[in-house]
Amino acid sequence: MTLAMRNRRSMLALAGVVMLMAGAAWASVPLYDWFCRVTGFGGATVAADTVPDSILERTVLVRFDASLERNMPWKFRPAEREIEVRLGESVIMHYEASNPTSQPIAGTASFNVFPFTAGGYFVKLDCFCFQEQVLQPGETVLMPVNFYIDPEIIDHPEAGAAATITLSYTFHRTEMPEEVAAADTPALTGQTYAFEGV
Repeated sequence: MTLAMRNRRSMLALAGVVMLMAGAAWASVPLYDWFCRVTGFGGATVAADTVPDSILERTVLVRFDASLERNMPWKFRPAEREIEVRLGESVIMHYEASNPTSQPIAGTASFNVFPFTAGGYFVKLDCFCFQEQVLQPGETVLMPVNFYIDPEIIDHPEAGAAATITLSYTFHRTEMPEEVAAADTPALTGQTYAFEGV
């Protein structure tokens, strides 16, 4: 085998490794997100369609936190700062978001739970964070979170000892969906709309 052929084979192998690494890097974010949602790793919550069969008398204090990404001009806050929840009890609470600007703005919410070990037991049945939100100028909405704390948390050596769990959301500005941007939507001023399910 000549030197030129060896160099060509080495270059092809190197290019293959680079492409493989680029593909792994591209896939790592959705795979990591999926892993966190399934396992509750890193404070990610779990989604479900049904509630537990039993509700325990033991309670946990659930605190709610809200923040905004630096370039997000909305106002965003929990309707209640904290509530007492029985393990296995389905609860609906709300966050309030307002768009004080003169233009429609889209946003998505990222979230986590603290302590992180409780993330796998914080189960959402429905949440505004499952989809992108668009607020028109002057619009204020109440956005529901329907959740329960899985009673199996009591079997976890660390999470089961938690007397308080904090659910945190951060809203990030996103590009306006094409169908909304294309629509000729009149400006709203100071109107309040109840989010679906409120």
